[in-house]
Amino acid sequence: MRKSIIVTALTASIIFSGSANAEDHNGVGKAQPKLVVAISVDQFSADLFSEYRNSFTGGLNRLASGVVFPSGYQSHAATETCPGHSTIMTGVHSGRAGIIANNWIDLSIEREDKTVYCAEDERVEGTSFGDITAATQGDYIASAWHLLVPTLGERLKKKSPESRNVAVAGKDRAALMMGGHDVDEIYWWQGNGFTSLQGRKILPSVATLNAAIAEKIDKARPAYAVPAQCVAHGAKIMHGEGKSVGDYAFQRPDGAASIYRGSPDFDRSILSAAGILLKELALGQGEATDVISIGLSATDYIGHAFGTEGLEMCIQMSELDRSLGEFFTILDGQGVDYVVMLTADHGGLDLPERMSLQGVPTAQRIDPNLNAKTIGTKVAAALNLPDEKPLLYADGPFGDYYVSRDLSEKQRAQVKDSAIALIAAHEQVEMVLDHDDIAAIKVPRGSPESWTLAERARASFHPDRSGDFVVLLKKGITPIASTQRGYVATHGSPWDYDRRVPILFWREGIQHFEQPLSVMTVDIAPTLGALIGVEITADQTDGQCLDIDGGPANSCE
Repeated sequence: MRKSIIVTALTASIIFSGSANAEDHNGVGKAQPKLVVAISVDQFSADLFSEYRNSFTGGLNRLASGVVFPSGYQSHAATETCPGHSTIMTGVHSGRAGIIANNWIDLSIEREDKTVYCAEDERVEGTSFGDITAATQGDYIASAWHLLVPTLGERLKKKSPESRNVAVAGKDRAALMMGGHDVDEIYWWQGNGFTSLQGRKILPSVATLNAAIAEKIDKARPAYAVPAQCVAHGAKIMHGEGKSVGDYAFQRPDGAASIYRGSPDFDRSILSAAGILLKELALGQGEATDVISIGLSATDYIGHAFGTEGLEMCIQMSELDRSLGEFFTILDGQGVDYVVMLTADHGGLDLPERMSLQGVPTAQRIDPNLNAKTIGTKVAAALNLPDEKPLLYADGPFGDYYVSRDLSEKQRAQVKDSAIALIAAHEQVEMVLDHDDIAAIKVPRGSPESWTLAERARASFHPDRSGDFVVLLKKGITPIASTQRGYVATHGSPWDYDRRVPILFWREGIQHFEQPLSVMTVDIAPTLGALIGVEITADQTDGQCLDIDGGPANSCE
């Protein structure tokens, strides 16, 4: 039987108190754990874990005392939030899950806006997602409709109807991709508090939390104290027109609620919501095993706004560690036999302005002319085609590109060939892959660090949703041309700095070991499934069960 685990994303902070019942615990435990806690820390790369590991004294330190896979992989090319979360609790690559990116294009839908958000139901008339980077997005209906496979919590409920499947996160796409379609309770942050699926009532205790957050979110907040290990990170880095990052300690003036989620306070709120759900629903205290998935999002917002190597991220790592420690103390106090797994949806890259000062002179921002509109205009001129309507569609400068369906088949082929040639010749582009060529590649197996770029793209690929061609950028290219909108750094590339994430398991009494060889996030669901008696057969997963016993027993048997 496989071991139970809580997946913890290192971007959260909260307070929980208590101590787990050690009865019948032997290593990962022969008895089935009563609670699986799966935590995903958004943008918590393996590099961040390694850089700050020696400074952890709280929750991350506890997790590091369990079973540690420091070289976990989100093995696909489209290293974004939605694809990454879709692998953690399903055990399949993001393409197989149907989640090829955060956003993709569907030229067949009726609405004017052809961009589809991974966690919306665009079948609802009058909706539109809008801009994923905006503080306020469009009027869309949040849904797991696009997720094509069941999550571990859904598999457990099918086997054990009394079990509860619960999810809470800072982003709707994190909660929905980890929880799935059949959830007992699900919450994510929207505006100044937590919300749920359309038509669902919010628990009174969550409403009370929202009211408490509303009272303080818009009030001034002093700076965080700077930990000793963070002092050396406090160097101002200029970017854009007179803007800077690197020396901010999350102080906020009155009326600054809009930047709340880009601070350690945000993870603390998410963990507070998780704690409320644990207590109100008495998770893990019944006859059946329960699952709670937690998505901590602050690390990602901080990484985007300030980069990964400044004072801001150092403080965040310290606070994440502290908050997770408090959360585990609360879990302990519930007297529940629980298992924790912690991982991340993707890694991240620092802003090029700082990288260029720290040994990477080739780091640069993307050419603002490398985009579907500009390339489409050039193709139209070269082929003598009208350009009143776009010839090419894409959600950004890299990833999936789509050719207009308003053209004849001959014209579509000409446009695609011309666009591929233009883009492939760009000095910042590593490779352009044709849809049919990707489809012909066998889904890769084996060590993910040795996969070709085309194989990484295959793991993100779905034949009905992926573009007519896929653009992959060179290493060190930040696909943000201007920092005017507040984002200075990002992720999304097929390179290992965006693919490598830690995978950590902890249960009281577990035998510590560290395995430096690569594993994948698609291994998590079958590993946890074995611990709670949920079999995920070989044909239902792209991963494998990891034996986390650390001794002669095998947690996968």
